[in-house]
Amino acid sequence: MLREDIIIHIFSGWRSFLRKCLFRVLRVGPIPSHIAVIMDGNRRYAKKKKIDDMTGYDAGALALLHLIIYCMELGVKYVTAYAFSIDNFRRNPEEVQKIMDLTMESVMLLTWISKLRSVRVHFAGNLQLLSADIQDAAKRLMESTAGYNNFVLTICICYTCSDEILHAVEESCKEKWDDGIGIMGYDKGNDYERLIKVVDIEKHMYMAIAPDPDILIRTGGEYRLSNFLVWQSSCCHLSSLATVWPEFGVFHLVWVVLDFQQNYRYLSKKKTAVIDP
Repeated sequence: MLREDIIIHIFSGWRSFLRKCLFRVLRVGPIPSHIAVIMDGNRRYAKKKKIDDMTGYDAGALALLHLIIYCMELGVKYVTAYAFSIDNFRRNPEEVQKIMDLTMESVMLLTWISKLRSVRVHFAGNLQLLSADIQDAAKRLMESTAGYNNFVLTICICYTCSDEILHAVEESCKEKWDDGIGIMGYDKGNDYERLIKVVDIEKHMYMAIAPDPDILIRTGGEYRLSNFLVWQSSCCHLSSLATVWPEFGVFHLVWVVLDFQQNYRYLSKKKTAVIDP
C-alpha cells in the first residue's frame, strides 16, 4: 500500500471515529500547543523484527506520519521531530546516505500532505550540510507552505542545540554590526544597545518559528535530551517511554497528554515564574 493510501486510510474509517471520540474526552483538560519528539529506537526495532535497518527507519517515518495526524485531530498546533543530528554524520557513510535518501522521499511525501491538510513545514538546522538536491527540495517546500498556519511541522535535521545557539549568537552579532552599533565605540549612552540580549538570540534561533514545547517525548527508554531543544525545554513536560519509536501509537500519545494534564498547574507556575520572576 502506498503511503498516500495509508494516510487516507488513517483519516477515515471506524478507527478515525474512535480516535475522535477519545480525543474529545481528552480535550476536557488542557491540550498542549507544541509537542516535540526524539524518535529513538528505529535500529532496535529493526533488530527486534529481524529486518534491515532502513526498513526500521521507514517504519519510523510512518510512525511520525501517524503522530502528525493524531496531533491534528487532537488540536495540537505544533509538532517538532528530531530527525537527524549533526553528530549522526559520524555513522557509517552508507547508513547516512540511506537516511538522506529517505529524507528526500519524506520531503516529497510532506509536499503531498501539506497540500492535503494545509500544513506548514519547516526544516530547522544547519541545512548547508545537506546535499544540494535535498536543500532545494526543502527550501521549495518551506516557501510553498509559508502561508499556512493551522498546523506547523518542524523537522530538525542536521541539528544540535549547541549549533543552534552558536548560529543565533553569530547572527545577532552580525545584525548589531550591520546596524552600525558594533562600530560606535564605547559610550555609556549606547552601551546597552551594544549588548546582545536574550530576545536577540531567540529571534535568530532555528526554532523561532514555534513556541517552546509543552511536552518533549523520547522513546526507546532513554532519558537524555541528546542536544535537542535544550534552550527551549527548561519548563516543558519531559516524557520518556520504553517503547521504540516505530511502535509509538495513539495510546502512547494519550498517556503522555494525560500525564501532562496532571502536571499542568505546576508547569504553568514554572513558566510564569520564568516570564515574570
